[in-house]
Amino acid sequence: MITIIDYGAGNLRSVENTLGAVGAPYQITRSAEGVRSAEKLILPGVGHYGQMMGALDGLDLRAAIIGKLKDGTPFLGICLGMQALFESSAEAPDETGFAVFEGRVERFSADARVPHMGWNEIVQVKPGRLLDGIGKKPYVYFAHSYYCPISQPTAAVCSYTLDYTAAIEQDNIYGVQFHPEKSGPLGLKIVRNFVEL
Repeated sequence: MITIIDYGAGNLRSVENTLGAVGAPYQITRSAEGVRSAEKLILPGVGHYGQMMGALDGLDLRAAIIGKLKDGTPFLGICLGMQALFESSAEAPDETGFAVFEGRVERFSADARVPHMGWNEIVQVKPGRLLDGIGKKPYVYFAHSYYCPISQPTAAVCSYTLDYTAAIEQDNIYGVQFHPEKSGPLGLKIVRNFVEL
C-alpha cells in the first residue's frame, strides 16, 4: 500500500491517477499517524517551497516524515518533495528542509528562462532501482525554477543552463525533480519501479 502525503499540492490527483494506472493500491493521509503507519510514502509537490514546508509543519507531519526516512521506509519525493530532502532552499531562506542531504536548493540564474518547463533529457550517473529499465538518456517532463545540487545521492542529472540533480537514490530514499505523473509511459515505468521495490 502506497501512502500519499496530502498537504494541498496541486499535483495530488495526477499522482493518484498514475498509481491507478499501474494498479497500485494507495491511500491519502494528512495526519502524522497516517505517515507513521505507512508502508511506502510519496510526497508530491508543486508550488512554493516555503508554503509546502509551512503546510507540512501546520499538519504536524515533519517529525513523522523524518522518522520514516530514518527507519527505512521507501520514500519518493516528487519535484518540491525531492527538494524538501535538502537542508534549505533559496526560495524560502528562513525555512528548513528535512536535511537528509547536505546542500541548498538554488534558483536558476537571472538570465535563464524560468520556469524550466517541458521535456528534457536526463542522464543516469549511477545504477539504481528507481530508474531501472528506462534507458540511459530518456526524456521526462519538468516544471521548476529551483534545482537541487549534484551530490553523493545523485542518480541522474539534467542540463539546463547548468548541470543539476534530476533524480536521487540512497538506501530507501528516492526523489525526482521531474514529474513522472506527466512523463507518459516512461513516468509510469518509474512509478511502477517504486511500487515494486
